[in-house]
Amino acid sequence: MPAGLGDQRRQAFEIGGIASAGCTDQDVAHRIAKCGLLSGFTLTGDRHGNRVHVAKGCGIGKRREYRDCQCSEPTSRPVHHYNSTLPGKRALPRNARSGPMNSRPPLTYRDAGVDIDAGEALVERIKPHVARTHRPEVLAGVGGFGAMIELPVGRWRQPVLVAGTDGVGTKLRLAIDTGRHDGVGQDLVAMCANDVVVQGAEPLFFLDYYATGRLSVEVATRVIAGIASGCQLAGCALVGGETAEMPGMYEGEDYDLAGFCVGVVEKERIVDGSRTRAGDAIIGLASSGPHSNGYSLIRRLIAETGADADTRIGGSRLLDLLMEPTRIYVKSVLRLLQTADVHAIAHITGGGLTDNIPRVLPRGLGVRLDPRALRREPVWQWIQQSGAIADAEMHRTFNCGIGMVVLVPPETADAAVELLGSCGEHAAVIGEACPGEGVRIG
Repeated sequence: MPAGLGDQRRQAFEIGGIASAGCTDQDVAHRIAKCGLLSGFTLTGDRHGNRVHVAKGCGIGKRREYRDCQCSEPTSRPVHHYNSTLPGKRALPRNARSGPMNSRPPLTYRDAGVDIDAGEALVERIKPHVARTHRPEVLAGVGGFGAMIELPVGRWRQPVLVAGTDGVGTKLRLAIDTGRHDGVGQDLVAMCANDVVVQGAEPLFFLDYYATGRLSVEVATRVIAGIASGCQLAGCALVGGETAEMPGMYEGEDYDLAGFCVGVVEKERIVDGSRTRAGDAIIGLASSGPHSNGYSLIRRLIAETGADADTRIGGSRLLDLLMEPTRIYVKSVLRLLQTADVHAIAHITGGGLTDNIPRVLPRGLGVRLDPRALRREPVWQWIQQSGAIADAEMHRTFNCGIGMVVLVPPETADAAVELLGSCGEHAAVIGEACPGEGVRIG
């Protein structure tokens, strides 16, 4: 109990886990009121004669006045300074005695907003999807405390593991608002696996994290089925994941995603850009759309233009173009690495063309891109015209039609483009490496 409260007040309420050493009764009750733990209580006084008032209906961020104390610190979120055993607001009648409470039905985890049965149902629903992603290196996957993956002796002489993690960003907000959940799982895998392959690594396995305020088994199944499909496209096994139902952290069935991918590459075949030279050809691989970047700006444009599910551009629905899943380039790039002398690879994500290509270039080397070679699909025209966005801003925010670039010696560029085309990629030479720094377009 807080120090200084008399026996009469001890009988009025009970707070589990609050340590108030060094605090006055007024300070303790005031801070509790700010956290909203005792809405509806009024304590008329303590043994020092101070008036201590926990206001009825007190909520986070509301101003409350007390003797010798004025609170003017509105806050936008609850920050509890105490390790409380209370699940939320709990009021006790004034005649209640300290000790176990037997006057109410026992609470369950479901009462607090966490449905264990729904989580178990989800696991059963996703098992067939996960099974499709299996690789022979996986010894133990979904269901255990940890996945086990074997690196077969003899396949790699000096194996180097390459790990990547990412999310989908605010494209998820658009998916939730429009009910388009099927493609964001592929987005998640693409953002991680494409990052791993740029260093020459073959993705081996993938894990996901799905967090939500209230678990919808139907929505989560659609999302994780998309993750499994993305793993198949990337050739990696979905070996585990976490489904976290966290009421109070997310609004309703809103959810967030995170992914984790691990690949392996022979040490002597790591692609790190160090062999890039002036004159190297830059091959651009076409994107499927904005992929998973720039969606805070895209959502702003949707709101300002009033675009909706019926809005069409270039003969297609705008939402179809915006929600097209991120293209996964893994298998095409791995095949190219088997036959071509690849000097550098860059995945064009947040930061666009101008910020991502320099990440793989040696110091003193830049690139020059031909703007006529960049793909300008109708969705890019809608984005730029709707926001009157300058070219430079487009190039550092979006992929602008190029989802990945590969740098090769100029004499091998045509053969590389042909091979990538046979893998189903729309590829073309879009520029060259040159002395200098950064990316010049035009």
